[in-house]
This record gives sequence, C-alpha cells and structure tokens, in this order.
Amino acid sequence: MATMGRRRKSGLDLEPRVYASHGAYFYAHRDRGWEHLGTEKDKANARARLYNDPEGLSGTLVHWFDMFLLHCEQRVKDGTLSHRTLDDYRDAMVVTPRRDGEPAKSGALRVFFAPPMTPTDVVPDMVQDFLDDCVRVGRPTRGNRDKAALSACFSWMIRTNKGQIPGLVINPCLRGSGIKRNAETKRDLYVETDWFNEVHALAVPSVRLMMELTYRTLQRPESDIILWTTKVLATERGQRLLKIRQNKTGKDLAVVLTPELDALVRASLGPVVNLEQHLIRQKNGKAYTYDGLCAMLRRYIKKANQTRKAAGKEPMLSWGFRDLKGKGATDMWRAGVPIEQIQHLCGHEDKSTTEIYVKQRWRKAAEPNRVVMA
Repeated sequence: MATMGRRRKSGLDLEPRVYASHGAYFYAHRDRGWEHLGTEKDKANARARLYNDPEGLSGTLVHWFDMFLLHCEQRVKDGTLSHRTLDDYRDAMVVTPRRDGEPAKSGALRVFFAPPMTPTDVVPDMVQDFLDDCVRVGRPTRGNRDKAALSACFSWMIRTNKGQIPGLVINPCLRGSGIKRNAETKRDLYVETDWFNEVHALAVPSVRLMMELTYRTLQRPESDIILWTTKVLATERGQRLLKIRQNKTGKDLAVVLTPELDALVRASLGPVVNLEQHLIRQKNGKAYTYDGLCAMLRRYIKKANQTRKAAGKEPMLSWGFRDLKGKGATDMWRAGVPIEQIQHLCGHEDKSTTEIYVKQRWRKAAEPNRVVMA
C-alpha cells in the first residue's frame, strides 16, 4: 500500500490524508502507516478530521473523549460493549443538535470540561462540581451516568495511553477520591394490568412484541431485546427457545417461548425469514431504534388516557418498556414463583437484589394484625 498516496482520486471530497482504494478509505498516518477507515465516506472523513485536528484540540480532554468513543465503537463491533452503553457515552461526550431548532442534546461533559482543559488538569473537586451542577439544573441521575462515562474514559486513558498522557496515573472520578454520587429516586412504578391491556390493544405489532418480550422474559429492552435477531431462536427436543446472552452480565440464558409469544415472533418475522433478521423490525425489514419504539409507546399511552378521560377514569401514569420488566418480576412473585427463578431470569447476582427489585414495586396497603387477643 506504499504507493496509495500517489494515486489519490480527485472529485471525492475527501479530508486531507484520506485516500480511496478498492471501495474503501484509508488514512495515512505520519508515524504509524495506513489505517483502514471503512467503506463509508462520511465516517471516514469524520475520523480523519479528528486525526487532522483542524481545531487544535490535540491533547485536550475533549480530544480524548473522541478517541475513547472510537475505541468504544470498535468494542461494539467486537461484541464486548453494548450499543446502549456506547449511546450513553456519546450523549455525555458529544453535543448533538436536535431537529427543528430545539436545544442541543446533552454533551454535558464536553461543555463542562471544554478546551483548554487537559486530562491532567481534572481533579476530584471538579468532578464533584460537575455532579453538583447537574443537581442544580435538575438532572441528578443523568449526572451520575455522565460521571460514569467520564470515569470509563479516564480508566481507558490510564490503561492504554500512559506514554501519550504523561502524569496521568489516578482516575479523579473514583469514590476513593471523595466523590459522592447524586441521590437517585428508585423507580418503583408498578404498571397496572389494565394499563398494559389498554395500550396493548391499541399498539402496532412491533410495540406489542416488545411489551410481551419484556414482560415474559424479564430482559432489558434497551440493551438486549432490541438487539435480538433470529440467531437467538432455537428448537430443542421439540421446544421453541430464546437462547440469549445478557449484555450487562454476560450470562447465557435459555427462555422457553410460549405458543402465544412464538406466534407474535413469527408474525413479526413474516413468511420469509432472513439470516440474522431482527425480531422487532419495521415493515421494510429494518431494525427499530429503542428511542423510536419508546416514542410510539408514549403515543399509545396518551391515546389510552384520552379514552380513560372520556370514560371518567383516572389517567394512567407515564411508564416505559423497562417498567414491564419490573411488572413481570412482581407478578411472578405475587403468583408464588420461587424468588430464585425470578433472580435467574433477571440476571441478579444476589437473591436479595431481586427481593428489593420486586418489593419496591409492590407497596399496596398492608393487612392489619387480625389476631384475636385472648
């Protein structure tokens, strides 16, 4: 590939040091040869701009944010990081303009630790100031998530870039440095069965399938179910199964597909099933985004509440797919299913975690002591 630089094609609108060859794009590093940038020109140019550094960000913390995200993108391709986690990191580190002139999406870390801040400039007090600021603007929980992304980035920099960042030896985000996470309100909403049924009756098949899969399997809709393809389907001894690996825990799990759930899956896949086709998909065969499905669910909840209002009923509270995991676990517990079985499905390491997870959602009035005193 040594002569590639001399055969640069014209008219391709490529960034400096980017070259096209055999349907792919390559970047010519000054000190470490050629790097394959893939086959998509826009992505190749975006990475080249990071390397070319036209804004002079090299060495700043936001530069390392971008390098960390490239590392995470490769981990997603390798299957060692969930796409949902990558999305969380991007939300924290990249300011993304919204459509129709709405305010830009988060990117809070990029704003707070803006250039000329470098990794070695960051101390624990700054991280605590960031968390405190998040409380003041009404995003304490999101602040904790952003801090986790910052910590992951620092751990990566310390582990893999010591030579390029002299003096960086301590992660300033660790609790040992005196950092205190923002207090979070535990999610304790229980989705009533009539809420579920009313929305289910209105929803399109893709939303119904996400509702059913979350409620029946107790898996994470945002990081597991949304990614399931036909690869998770199996038949053993005449029994239809979902053979899955939980992204968060790495645990392998086989879940029986009931006839009703299997019928929903088959209806979603259609008569012709392609290899690695997503279980939850659009009519054109493309996968849904989790945010897209959530937006659809909110519309059906709003529509169901309009019907409830017309009938003089109390409106249902706002709920999401993730709440159906809690509902499923709680309903199993109320039906007398052993807590160990619920724990196995949820992927919790400790049974007490499952007990707390279930019982915080079931806070109906307790029965009084009816024992007759002698």
